[in-house]
This record gives sequence, C-alpha cells and structure tokens, in this order.
Amino acid sequence: MNEQVYEDRFGEVFDRPSIDMVELRWFDTTADMTAGQFQDWLSTFAGCVEKCGRSRVLIDSTSFGMNPANMDGEWREANIIPRYNAAGVAKFAFHFPDGMPLIGTPPAPEGPARFPTAYFGRRQDALDWLAG
Repeated sequence: MNEQVYEDRFGEVFDRPSIDMVELRWFDTTADMTAGQFQDWLSTFAGCVEKCGRSRVLIDSTSFGMNPANMDGEWREANIIPRYNAAGVAKFAFHFPDGMPLIGTPPAPEGPARFPTAYFGRRQDALDWLAG
C-alpha cells in the first residue's frame, strides 16, 4: 500500500513498496523556496529515503519553481548523495516538464553517486526505466 510519509507546503513524499520506490512530488509553492529551505528539504527527503529503504527514487519536478541559482550542487554531493548511497539507492529518476535540456541524457552516476540518474519528460518513461 502506498503511504504518504511526509508533506509540507513545498512537497510530499510517498513510499511505494509495491514497486520498491520512494517518490517526491514538488509543489508550485517551491517558487518561494530559499536556498536554506531547499537544503532542509533535501535533508528531510534523504531521511525518508533512509527510513523507507527502497532502491528506486522518483522526483516529480514538473511543478518545481525554485530559482536554480539557489541550488548548491557541491553541498548536495557532500551531504545528500552519500546518504542515498548508504540507503541502497540503485536508480534515481527525475520527471521534468517538457523542454528541460537534461531530458534524454543517458543515465549515469553523478558526482559521488553509486547509482545512475536519468531525466524524463514523461512520468511513464521514468517509471518504466526505474522498473527495468
């Protein structure tokens, strides 16, 4: 049974044990998100991934609105990716709105990740890849 494990004004997290997946759905309220709030959210989400113990992760970013300048890739690589590695993540997928440049990039590990990350413009394509 799917279970919502977290929700606040920026997004919600679901545990989907039947398909061995944790899913984050960002809300459009992320347009008001600060860099610090984003880091706090990623830390909370990493805790959900650890708690649920699923090997697949899907990030639904179709409503994500935060300014990309507020993202700190080095911080994520140092503080979040190692937690995903330790939790046993095997595949990580992003569902983006059509037109995002990363869509279709061949899946590959990023930074210190021991798992491939892939980017999709269709939810079903992301689910199919995660299941494969």
